[in-house]
Amino acid sequence: MSLNRREFLGRTAALTGAAMLPTATLAADKIQLGSILDTSGIFDAYGKPMDQATRLAVAEINANGGLLGREVEIIDYDTQSDMALYSQYAQKLTRQDQVDVVHGGILSASREAIRQTMRKTQTLYFYNVQYEGGVCDRNMFATGVTPAQQVEVLVPYAMKKSGPRVHILAADYNYGQITARWIQKFVQDNGGEVVATDFFPLDVSDFGSTITKIQQTAPDLIVAPLVGGAHLSFFRQWAAAGMKDKIPLASTTLGVGNEHKVLTPEEGNGIMVAYNYSQELDTPENKAFKEKWQAAYGDTKAIHELAVSTYQGILLWAEGVKKAGSIDRDPVIEALETGIAIVGPAGNIAIDPQTHHVTLDVHIMEFEDQGMTVIETLNQVAPVDTQAVCNLQENPDDNTQYEIEI
Repeated sequence: MSLNRREFLGRTAALTGAAMLPTATLAADKIQLGSILDTSGIFDAYGKPMDQATRLAVAEINANGGLLGREVEIIDYDTQSDMALYSQYAQKLTRQDQVDVVHGGILSASREAIRQTMRKTQTLYFYNVQYEGGVCDRNMFATGVTPAQQVEVLVPYAMKKSGPRVHILAADYNYGQITARWIQKFVQDNGGEVVATDFFPLDVSDFGSTITKIQQTAPDLIVAPLVGGAHLSFFRQWAAAGMKDKIPLASTTLGVGNEHKVLTPEEGNGIMVAYNYSQELDTPENKAFKEKWQAAYGDTKAIHELAVSTYQGILLWAEGVKKAGSIDRDPVIEALETGIAIVGPAGNIAIDPQTHHVTLDVHIMEFEDQGMTVIETLNQVAPVDTQAVCNLQENPDDNTQYEIEI
């Protein structure tokens, strides 16, 4: 990521649980939570706050007596934004460290690099990131938003504000390709037309020819599931070309890594998004969460969607352990499949037993002065896209990432 990104995330060292919160007396036999994240490299803007959220959640659990009277210990590895290291560290966590659960992965490629290892070693796995949906695996729980939860609400709102002709700009990998198809579906469902769809490798940062093409297709709206620091250049170049106030923008990804805090207000104001979390949510749970974060890390600037999803995912797992009365994989899965729910910083979040995804609140928002202003909240939106292809109650041995028919 750019130097600015590193600056706004800060150089604050990750604090240990003991430093963050008072500890309780716990048994010496520790529960081991494995974490695999990109805390350096080009995806560190996502991974560093997710790592901080992991430590905050575990510290909170330990301060409240741990789980089953035992302390939770984090064993973590930094993949340095290198997909090959995900496989290496997955093997190490499950076979050498023999952890009790793994929370980790950011890009879909990283999830698929480690998911089968978790399944083969029967190590419970939580993927706490928004993604393209469709993974059906009883050993995995996914706590981020899927396209039907996000795109279905964002597209009609953005079209109503702008018009029916839409140009899609997407990252050229699994997430971007599948999300682009969902965007096309919901554009058509709402009486619109996709005039063009363009895909970009993650390292592309020059969008001059793309901007020229958009000026020729003259859409009413751009919807951009672009990903990462290089793709952030599009939004800067778009504003520099004088186009931001001429053709509105919506995105399914911008802001999950706090990109709106790197863009200037002139570059970002008015861009439309839909996520599970915003720092501007005015709830007691979000206020308490931000106070804990500030006490641990000095400020709240780094908090983003994926960090909150990680925090909530770990608390959901902890509730499963408590209900099961065991740390063993099968009893915890069975407990989670009862539909366990928590009220987190982003509101109520509940496990969907059929898919092992979550039902959650989705907030339609617009960027304003480097913040996310909530326009409308849709309560308890189900992962209907994955529900259309996955039923783990009927087929518990399923192990497929379905390409959902759109």
